[in-house]
Amino acid sequence: MNEDQLQILQNSLDYKFKNVWLLERALTHSSTGAEANYERLEFLGDRVVGLVIAHILWETYPDEAEGDLAKRHAALVQGKMLAKIAQLIKLGDAMQLSDAERASGGAKNENILADGIEGIIGALYIDGGLDPCTKVIKRLWGNSIHFMKEPPQDPKTALQEWAQGRALPLPSYEVVSKDGPDHAPIFEIQVTVEGYPPGKCKGPSRREAEKEAAAILLAHLKEMES
Repeated sequence: MNEDQLQILQNSLDYKFKNVWLLERALTHSSTGAEANYERLEFLGDRVVGLVIAHILWETYPDEAEGDLAKRHAALVQGKMLAKIAQLIKLGDAMQLSDAERASGGAKNENILADGIEGIIGALYIDGGLDPCTKVIKRLWGNSIHFMKEPPQDPKTALQEWAQGRALPLPSYEVVSKDGPDHAPIFEIQVTVEGYPPGKCKGPSRREAEKEAAAILLAHLKEMES
């Protein structure tokens, strides 16, 4: 693995690994065929990110109810946010992918980048414990936590409330197509509210595609009402 890239990445994190092998493992995708890839570290890192972000929100918004904190938390730990952070530190350049995976755009794949960030946090937790993880997460997430003036509402929840407010049945979601390899699928989702044209969107997971489709349809419905 390129030592310069490892050093650049550690500089971006402002953390020097005592056991660099952990960082190397966190950067290794399963497409390489390596048994020691990032999957177990990603599993751990996902939980660490969730805990640290929850604690930061608990401290930052002392007067907010649990429901509003949960909305903020969901927005800050979702795949899109993780992928955005990965892009900012150019994680794709350091990821170890098979030639075929890199050629197919794996270094820019949101799922892979999000998993890679969680893998790094998992490795950092094993290497240094919770305190360094908290510092790195605060550094990487930065002002995203403080610039969120109001708790964001999930588009699917907002669309559901729009339909219920007009005494309509709940929105219906349908998988139109699923393309791509198993480890990097692309879902196309259609969402329908009775009596209105449907909304469609593609995404790297069914959940993400449903959210985007709901946001598109909701924006269209509100435009029709204005």
